[in-house]
Amino acid sequence: MPDPRQARVSDHPALVECVQTWWGDSRTPQQARELSLLLPKLFLQFFSGTSLVREDEAGAVEAFLVGFYSGDNGHEAYIHFVGVDPRLRGQGVARGLYEAFFRRAAEAGRTEVRAITSPGNTGSIAFHRAMGFECEAGDREVDGVPVHSDYDGRGQARVCFRKRLDGAAVRAFTTR
Repeated sequence: MPDPRQARVSDHPALVECVQTWWGDSRTPQQARELSLLLPKLFLQFFSGTSLVREDEAGAVEAFLVGFYSGDNGHEAYIHFVGVDPRLRGQGVARGLYEAFFRRAAEAGRTEVRAITSPGNTGSIAFHRAMGFECEAGDREVDGVPVHSDYDGRGQARVCFRKRLDGAAVRAFTTR
């Protein structure tokens, strides 16, 4: 599996197109466009050094991870958005991106990675749990999953994840 490269600001149009195309099978075109708004150019302008892109031999984007290190909490990193070409899902591509991010975060002295998803995104919840993330306690539960009500505004509940990168986990990711 090819190693991901550091993202570049110039990747932004391709990543937006990927979001609109890759999620087009599960959303209307309008919903896919709205989803791509979660990936404004500023993320690559300010966090390209901590974001990753995987390309095929021809240079086409196959997968990406947009993440960053907290400016307020020196031990934390955050994964904001991840996308994998539907043809490659289930082949360990997202796992590879996460592991590369964990490794880089650990090398930068980060000991914790956070992420969020919506309560209805059962695939994302299962994936994060399989990657060793813990769900943070919320103010209610949905289908046995702790949820933070109104996390992103009224009616915008989220599941909040945390993964500690300490001890054996850091050694595992930094020795690859």
